Amino acid sequence: MEFEKVVKERMSTRKFQDKRVPEETLKKILEIGRLAPTAKNLQPQKIYVIQSKEGLLKIDKSSPCRYNAPTVLLVCSDKNIAWKKDEYSTYEMDASIVATHLMLAATNYHVDNIWIEMFDKNIIKKEFHLEENIEPICLIPLGYKMDDYKASPLHTDRKPITETVEFL
Repeated sequence: MEFEKVVKERMSTRKFQDKRVPEETLKKILEIGRLAPTAKNLQPQKIYVIQSKEGLLKIDKSSPCRYNAPTVLLVCSDKNIAWKKDEYSTYEMDASIVATHLMLAATNYHVDNIWIEMFDKNIIKKEFHLEENIEPICLIPLGYKMDDYKASPLHTDRKPITETVEFL
């Protein structure tokens, strides 16, 4: 798909079919996430692919926002690997860049998705036995939207570019 079309067509899906993403498509999406830029190319991201019934129940314990998606990407970052300077670390920024690549890649392969920040990180860390240095950043439910799903009316509501961009 043409990049501009991918960006324009990506939307937050909140109603998924119970149809799993083919493994080959999922691998392509994950590969594009792997290619995302990170500070100093340290690649602190850690992506957990949750598809088992048990794993999805753990996700549901932490958030009401899986929306029946059959696959969830748990995007994390290793705080020990991320670039640091003084008291600043890029762990969250790096994982966010990777997550954005994953979402755009999913859209490119006609896989619906949504970025979820509304989850209990402590439940995630406990349920998935994450080490202290592994920080959950977001959940990305993946799948195919229900036929009757309509995008949020705010999906295309954007401020004029003159309000968000300034040439200096």
